[in-house]
Amino acid sequence: MNVFIIILILLVLIGVSNVVNRFVPFIPVPLIQITLGAILVVVPLGIHLQLEPELFFLLFIAPLLYNDGKHTPRDELWKLRAPILLLSVGLVFITVCVVGYVVHWLIPSIPLAAAFGLAAILSPTDAVAVSSLAGRIHLPKSLKRLLEGEALMNDASGLVAFKFAIAAAVTGVFSLPKAGLSFLVISIGGLMIGALVAFLIIGIRQLLRRAGLEDETMHMLLQILTPFLLYLIAEELGVSGILAAVAGGLVHAIENERMAFTMPTLQNVSNATWSVILFVLNGLVFVLLGLQIPGVSRTILSDPNFDNFKVIGYAILIFVLLLLLRFVWTLLFARGGRWFGNQNQEVPSLRMLTLTAISGVRGAVTLAGAFSIPLVLQNGAPFPQRDLIIFLAATVILFSLLTASIVLPLLAKKKSTAGDAERERMEREWQIEVMAAAVRALQKTSTEKNEVAVDTVIGDYKLMMQQLGQKDGKWKRLPRFQQEEAGIRLLALDIERKYVNERLENGQVSREQAKYYLNMLEQVELILANKLDLGKVIVKNIWRRLKMLMTSISQPHLVTNYIEPDITAIRTLKMQCSQAVVDEFSKRCALQSDDATEGVLDYYQQMLDRLRRFTFGSRRKDASFNDCRRELHWIAIQAERDAVQVFFERGDITRDIASLLRRIIRNREASLYELEEIG
Repeated sequence: MNVFIIILILLVLIGVSNVVNRFVPFIPVPLIQITLGAILVVVPLGIHLQLEPELFFLLFIAPLLYNDGKHTPRDELWKLRAPILLLSVGLVFITVCVVGYVVHWLIPSIPLAAAFGLAAILSPTDAVAVSSLAGRIHLPKSLKRLLEGEALMNDASGLVAFKFAIAAAVTGVFSLPKAGLSFLVISIGGLMIGALVAFLIIGIRQLLRRAGLEDETMHMLLQILTPFLLYLIAEELGVSGILAAVAGGLVHAIENERMAFTMPTLQNVSNATWSVILFVLNGLVFVLLGLQIPGVSRTILSDPNFDNFKVIGYAILIFVLLLLLRFVWTLLFARGGRWFGNQNQEVPSLRMLTLTAISGVRGAVTLAGAFSIPLVLQNGAPFPQRDLIIFLAATVILFSLLTASIVLPLLAKKKSTAGDAERERMEREWQIEVMAAAVRALQKTSTEKNEVAVDTVIGDYKLMMQQLGQKDGKWKRLPRFQQEEAGIRLLALDIERKYVNERLENGQVSREQAKYYLNMLEQVELILANKLDLGKVIVKNIWRRLKMLMTSISQPHLVTNYIEPDITAIRTLKMQCSQAVVDEFSKRCALQSDDATEGVLDYYQQMLDRLRRFTFGSRRKDASFNDCRRELHWIAIQAERDAVQVFFERGDITRDIASLLRRIIRNREASLYELEEIG
């Protein structure tokens, strides 16, 4: 029961971390999660969760790397196979040799083999931390793919090097030829076993489908079990379970592409399910990291045998050395890249090399490996300086996370050297990309029954994409003024609300009609409001509802049972409110015109034209078509949101462009909601 309660608390902390990040977006979510985990240990609640390395690798690292393998372009990885090996294998072993000797020189009480073990476990970068902290930085495409490939492979090479270094420290025996041969067997064997098991699982799923068993739940369960089976089978055979999970992910990516066309429902369920699983696993990785740090720090900092300042100084020196090695290795690779036959390779600038070096964030894999160091040697003596090694690993993790959190945003700000015209062009292009994702989602839902409705909605999107693609015309200003237009639309909603309340007081509309309409305005307000305005909008809505409650208490004769109002009357009221907004904004534009106000004025004029052409009889005649079209619009809206999130997580767009695209989607969603509510 206690374990279950602890798990619930950890899940709550993951949710809290994302809420906190909404209010302090400049602090990365991983740092917030580590802090919350540390607070959970410091607060005297009696919560203690020991990190089990083997369970950690199985439960967290295997599915996370499996998912990374599924979503990394295979063709681009193959083109970059030589440089990926240089970083994921070459840099790891250079780091082990250099950092190992330096650690032994700084702290002679740490044997050379144990120092090599510390260097080995510090060599792999954490793919989760890298994507969380550096994914928003616009690295050159080839360099970005290089870092992704490195993150997939260097866990295995670092852990293999760590295994042999610790074995040498425990037994006192080390053979370089044997270690090299074992590395090849473990690595290549892991990749082969992972691919074979993945093909076997895919074959089983295809047999089940041929037998008529196409239940999405069963197939989804097989998908969830796959990374764990890959890891366990590979480890049981004595090869790398981590590389097996990566290889299995790459193989399953092929099936995903085919499944998108043959089983679109399963693909949608799979995407939704894996997004939740990855969200929870990513969060738990950093919360668990936070749970371990206070205990690790307390062991060393409270020990009188250690000089705290000197120990922290050692950690800083090790961290700086790791940065320098990564910087120099990347510089040598970038300068020598043409030796690999790529004459057009882009040589990164000094700033880009610095970004690459700092993006090599260490994470939970490092700490889990450090905790796997045995307590005693083969002769029964305590493992030398085990607590100090774990403390140095944890401190380097914190330094790398803090440095990346502070420096990366500062360097990222300097990248925006394009002029207004260039930025506007990029914004339009990404808006078109998002709409194209919506079109692709709509095409997947097309059937004989809804084909006409799908074509109609796709036509609407293609028209908007065509207008955005034009260099001239009012649509080119849309991305640059979405925030201003949203603010003006909120003012327009206030005008509508005032108009409805006046007519209610004059007895020109019923209380049911006014309540329905005002509720609709509240929902549109919530959709339009961004995270900065949302609190203000919610407070205003609560205040209005309190006033209505006080009125119902003081004047109970005005309270009536709620009756669904006539939609024709609501549509008429919408026309009157829209006309009131048009009249008010026309006066404003006559005095002082601006693009945002004109955009909202255009919106309300189009709304009036649409309502005037709308007849109740035509709606009843085409009710099923209109319902289908509205449902397709909501599918497209969700596809746009998903596309923005994918682009943002991949680092294709900045946080500013992602926020801009989300505002555009919110505006379109608000318009769609209004049209739906008025029939």
